[in-house]
Amino acid sequence: MNVLIFGASGMLGHGVLRECLLADDVALVQVIGRSELDTSRLGVDAMHLRKLQQVVQPDLFDYRQIENRLKNFDACFFCLGVSSGGMREADYRLLTYDLTLAAAQVLARLNPQMTFTYVSGASTDSSEQGKSMWARVKGRTENALLRLPFKAAYMFRPGVIQALHGARSRTPLYRIFYVFAAPLMPLARRLMPDQVLTTEVIGRAMLNVARHGADRRLLESPDINRLGSEHPDAPASHARTA
Repeated sequence: MNVLIFGASGMLGHGVLRECLLADDVALVQVIGRSELDTSRLGVDAMHLRKLQQVVQPDLFDYRQIENRLKNFDACFFCLGVSSGGMREADYRLLTYDLTLAAAQVLARLNPQMTFTYVSGASTDSSEQGKSMWARVKGRTENALLRLPFKAAYMFRPGVIQALHGARSRTPLYRIFYVFAAPLMPLARRLMPDQVLTTEVIGRAMLNVARHGADRRLLESPDINRLGSEHPDAPASHARTA
């Protein structure tokens, strides 16, 4: 597979990037971002890094100048996102809905056989009518993505996440939370194995939906955990790609 990753410098993007680089069936991993990645935290050797290409794109709302770099991809893992804390709805919508659709609409036109995976969040509001601002905006984004003419699109809704292999959040408040929560994560995973995910499991789950599809398009933590635990060559009897 040839895969695209947006948001590879963030915690979940780091996780899926690492899993893609280590996967034998991934030939090319191209990351799109405003600046070049520091690959030293990935913990992969030079042989695996050879499949990595980086495209620095300062304006993530306009891809006209790099469309030739966005063709012939089998999967896209869209992990870009911002915290809604302290934001007005219009600003959050711009950096969530508008930014995501700016990329996804171009990719759907250039790669109609692509599987597109979007990192949303637990408790996202598919009705777009609820009281929670961030959940409404995420729901609107999910719904718009599901209407695009991709081969398949999947919305990942993780909740509690344990960062592994050098992954860390870019949001300062989240980084503080994970520092204090890290010692409790192994216990939480034992007590709630379906609800606490790792960046490694999420990355593997994303790869598996690109390989085989999944039986639903909105994937909650238990679904992600199951998909991330499957062998890469598992039969696709459960898959639904339309």
